[in-house]
Amino acid sequence: MRTFVMCLLVMSVSMPLQSAENAASFFITSNGPGQGADLGGLEGADAHCQQLAASAGVGGKTWRAYLSSSRENARDRIGMGPWHNIKGVMIAGDLAGLHSEANGINRETGLTEQGEMVNGRGDSPNMHDILTGSNPDGTLNEGQTCSDWTSSGEGSAFVGHHDRIGLRDDAPSRSWNASHSSRGCGLEALKATGGNGLFYCFAID
Repeated sequence: MRTFVMCLLVMSVSMPLQSAENAASFFITSNGPGQGADLGGLEGADAHCQQLAASAGVGGKTWRAYLSSSRENARDRIGMGPWHNIKGVMIAGDLAGLHSEANGINRETGLTEQGEMVNGRGDSPNMHDILTGSNPDGTLNEGQTCSDWTSSGEGSAFVGHHDRIGLRDDAPSRSWNASHSSRGCGLEALKATGGNGLFYCFAID
């Protein structure tokens, strides 16, 4: 019996549980590339996700921005799940769960790559508008992508509320990915409606 117990102890030491960092497959960018909704297109947004992930020690995965464009839908860019935040909390098990009201994204779980909360409604400044260009099901909201994420001038971007709070208690206000249009594509225009040029990143592997 003693030998059996010792073997279990050795196995528990040599085979640690998966860390929260290794499980991490979702975060909100702690900052944007700096040009409002001009992210350098999908390629620039993906590269920003990858860079931030690497800075947080989770760069050994393929990261993609949750952004719709005329080329592809956001839901088709991010793999099949499941997804966990940087602290290991499950956000959703699959695409259907992610695009339902029951997903796990909120102010406490919608963390940056550094594990920090993003300012929401009631904070100063409010930064709960997250760029998506998407409808609630993760498909393209046409004309709401700031020229496929290459413009910081005229136009608008569709955004979601990571804290699931808005001016009203209705579905758009509670939506993480499809709440309303921005006033423009520049950083100041995004800030005017409660944003800061942030977006969601998901690991596809």
